[in-house]
Amino acid sequence: MNTERVADMTIDDLKTFVTRIVNERLPHAPKDDRTLEEVLASMDRVRWTPPPGSRTTLEMIQEDRNA
Repeated sequence: MNTERVADMTIDDLKTFVTRIVNERLPHAPKDDRTLEEVLASMDRVRWTPPPGSRTTLEMIQEDRNA
């Protein structure tokens, strides 16, 4: 196995390395033939909105810090 340190790579070597890793992973991703509009509509359908009066994220974080 060829062990190479990132610190020893040129920018072009690093770009090639990253591109290779991404390309190895992409073929395993399922193909999605939906249009952008269909994807956005799907996101709107599954989005969860907290009920009125719910604590905000900031309020929950502050509660945790003060506990």
